[in-house]
Amino acid sequence: MKEKLIPIIMLLLTLPFTSAWADKYSDTLTVFKQAGESSNFIENSYGYALFPTIGKAGLVVGGAHGSGRVYKQGAHVGDTSMTQLSVGLQLGGQSFSQIIFFEDERSFNEFTSGDFEFGAGIGVVAITAGAQASTTTGGTSAGASGGKSNATTAGKYNKGMAIFSVAKGGLMYEASVSGQKFSYTPI
Repeated sequence: MKEKLIPIIMLLLTLPFTSAWADKYSDTLTVFKQAGESSNFIENSYGYALFPTIGKAGLVVGGAHGSGRVYKQGAHVGDTSMTQLSVGLQLGGQSFSQIIFFEDERSFNEFTSGDFEFGAGIGVVAITAGAQASTTTGGTSAGASGGKSNATTAGKYNKGMAIFSVAKGGLMYEASVSGQKFSYTPI
């Protein structure tokens, strides 16, 4: 009897960890579904890259990093990470969630090839209230939020990509030029 109980107990002990690991992605996707314009993109895009948390800090020179998942027509097809270097007027640190939508197969393939993306942006984030706008070679984005429960987003496709961000917390002022590198690993 004990031999049969051990696998069941092991399974029950691992279930909470598995659901907690998956929840950060579903919770982040729910935020974007409820955040205005980005909700329309979720159902109508070819695919998207979802980053639950990107951490960013800077004092003249800055950096950001985050890990996420790539989805193609709703199915998880790979993992991704983003690393950014920036230079300009910046001070502080912040964390935010980000989603990048791909309008078509061409833009999806461009992203998953791991090419660099250069951009410029201006943003202010205080605790969980934030406003930001950016224009990059991959797309444009804008957003304002008082926190994840009342975030709003606005944006449109530019060269097949649309980028939306929601502030999670921190205190940062930034007017900088940045370069981003995305890596992609298929599953």
